[in-house]
Amino acid sequence: MKKTSVAIIGAGIVGATSAYYLAKSGYKVTIFDKEIGQATSAAAGIISPWLSQRRNQIWYRLASDGAAFYPSLMQDLKEDGITDLPYQQVGALVFKKTPQQAEKLLSIAKKRRQEAPMIGELELLSPQGIQEKIPSWIGQEPAVFASGGGRVDGALLRKYLLEIAIRNGAIFYQEQVTLRREEGTISVVTKQGQNTFDHVILSCGAWLNDLLNPIGLKADVRPQKGQLIELQLPNNLDTSSWPVFMLDGEIDILPFANGRIVIGATHENDGGFDLTPDHSLQEKMLHQASQQLSILKHLPIQQCRIGTRAYTSDFQPFFGTLSQFPQISLASGLGSSGLTSGALIGKLLSDTIRGISTDFPSDHYSPENYIDTMC
Repeated sequence: MKKTSVAIIGAGIVGATSAYYLAKSGYKVTIFDKEIGQATSAAAGIISPWLSQRRNQIWYRLASDGAAFYPSLMQDLKEDGITDLPYQQVGALVFKKTPQQAEKLLSIAKKRRQEAPMIGELELLSPQGIQEKIPSWIGQEPAVFASGGGRVDGALLRKYLLEIAIRNGAIFYQEQVTLRREEGTISVVTKQGQNTFDHVILSCGAWLNDLLNPIGLKADVRPQKGQLIELQLPNNLDTSSWPVFMLDGEIDILPFANGRIVIGATHENDGGFDLTPDHSLQEKMLHQASQQLSILKHLPIQQCRIGTRAYTSDFQPFFGTLSQFPQISLASGLGSSGLTSGALIGKLLSDTIRGISTDFPSDHYSPENYIDTMC
């Protein structure tokens, strides 16, 4: 019996997860990724959407379910022999400027916990209470602590997903490809020639228009540049159990094991696809973080990570199958919550191809509202 063939263009969190589940299910998977500017490989993410005060309930449902999917995904990776899991629940501290704002956030979190028990234990901490947990903390703002908050290393997660997909027969090509439309048939044009597949998944983030334009479509997607910096604390300080810090603003502090600290990220709407480091912005991030965590002061920046996020005009992600081309599934517009929701989206896209029904309301995220015909 002929295996169903699937091409996946873009191997970030969405594409890598789709490849992982499809290859494990016996599909003939071919992955294409140019591996330049990818947001997932540059990202380290905080998985704690329940403390967000965004009012968009459609976004929140996806982010909340995306966070809840991580334990299941980690269990699948463990069964595939992965021991150094890229996701850990270490707790999240979300800071507010005043005790009143923190109290309000705590009240919201308690209500959300009724439907999202993964949020875990909740606690309102004063600056002094935070200092008891992290002695080098010098910030003067209160925070809400959620024990269920987690952190994920995007590059490591992607690496494991792709390795296991390849182990199960997937083929990976590091190259940029295009699509060609001929009498209703969609082909993938590669260095080796023109190929047709039973299904094509477009999971290329901000580069979606580059793929859709040759087949007469355009997407409501724009790029946003994001920079993160990485520091190394002296003496390999044990930071493996430190919580993640979500400061009041755009800057987060993510401690990993052995004193590795990631700080970020910038949200540069005019950065486009430019991957040039901006050292002034990086130093600004370091200064803001060290004003809260004194141990970071005077540390050199070990490396920077730069990637390109994808946003829609209404900041809403979308995914699903195109009605005019039912052999094409796609996803984009995940923005800065890509690591939170991207794995679940990849799983849902693979479920659709595998004919597995779910109770997730995918219709709310239909691509039809974001894909249009070119004039």
